[in-house]
Amino acid sequence: MTIAVFLFSLLGAMALGMPIAFALVVCGVALMVQLNNFDAQIIAQNLVNGADSFSLLAVPFFMLAGEFMNAGGISRRIVNLAMSLIGHKRGGLGYVAVFAAILMASMSGSAVADTAAVGALLIPMMRKAGYDVPRSAGLIASGGIIAPVLPPSIPFIIFGVAGGVSISKLFLAGIVPGLMMGIVLVFTWWLVNRKEELTVAPRQSMREVLYCLKDGIWALVIPVLIVGGIKAGVFTPTEAGVVAAVYSFLVGKFVYKELKFSQLYELMLSAGKTTAVIMFLVAAAAVSAWLITIADLPQAVIGLLEPLIDNKILLMVVIMIIVVLVGTAMDLVPTILILTPVLMPVVKQAGIDPVYFGVLFIMNNAIGLITPPVGTVLNVICGVSKITMDQVMKGIWPFLLAHLLLLAAFTLFPQLVLIPMKWWM
Repeated sequence: MTIAVFLFSLLGAMALGMPIAFALVVCGVALMVQLNNFDAQIIAQNLVNGADSFSLLAVPFFMLAGEFMNAGGISRRIVNLAMSLIGHKRGGLGYVAVFAAILMASMSGSAVADTAAVGALLIPMMRKAGYDVPRSAGLIASGGIIAPVLPPSIPFIIFGVAGGVSISKLFLAGIVPGLMMGIVLVFTWWLVNRKEELTVAPRQSMREVLYCLKDGIWALVIPVLIVGGIKAGVFTPTEAGVVAAVYSFLVGKFVYKELKFSQLYELMLSAGKTTAVIMFLVAAAAVSAWLITIADLPQAVIGLLEPLIDNKILLMVVIMIIVVLVGTAMDLVPTILILTPVLMPVVKQAGIDPVYFGVLFIMNNAIGLITPPVGTVLNVICGVSKITMDQVMKGIWPFLLAHLLLLAAFTLFPQLVLIPMKWWM
């Protein structure tokens, strides 16, 4: 009965067009009424406590770092560096898109921001060079979802807070899976374009390559600074957000001299608006998460999945299928906040490493960003490339399939994630 009340109230509120944050509060109220324990003061306390987390301070700082990178010319220099290195290859602009997506992901942690930045820079160039625009847009969107898996991942921060998992360990564990996502995209791009007639950019001279490397070296320092600082214990992930924001501002303002003081208000306002949406979702989810615990919903889910608990791989397969289905209808952050408190007790009872589960869970939710009808990244790339959703879907399916196959490999062969994870730690 409790599970039915939880699902009916949440999905019913969403079906009525209610914003997900409010739907989560409605869900919490419905559970309180069902338990005959309604208290408005408890709702208010959980709303405040949900957002009262030092770890969540990383979110606005990484958001601000991303704004500074785009406005300060860092993003453009990353693309220029990639162009100088591999732009002359057959289908080179596609490889540039993946290379740029990986570098951007290692700096901002936002799939939407990275997709918009890379797409705005490369789609016009790919259209002019005769590339299939829907396929190119599909590649860029698929590269954009590497950001939630590579550190500094904002979804990792949210999952770590919601699930009580070390954010530093999640960051380090996501490095290899994130890079492998890029590798499968490169292979898939080569596979689908091997017979296409594409305009090849001229090879740049060594002098031009060295100039682009020198011009972009300040940008390349950011991922080394973040990952190196966290691994060495110099700063926490939250403090890494501050370092990234300050560094991006200083480089954009005083090195590249493209960031103006007059832009600061708009950039900070943009980062603040995005952060406000995320934080309100986190606060609202705290209400339903508290009621989920009080209603003993995790035990009910454990009861349903009990036949699978002794078989870790089969349990993970079932959970991943559920998350894939949910991801087609719900955005990344709400899915994390709703499913984490329900699934984590099941995962822990089955003896599955919470960090390993977190990596696959976030990767799965990231894939949901490029699946219709809700896929946020799909909507972004449609706007940037000026093509319809139907066209993007025709171009994205090979890359979507590649990501799903990689997720299946990580699920069936956990050592692909666990061995690199233990090495990093």
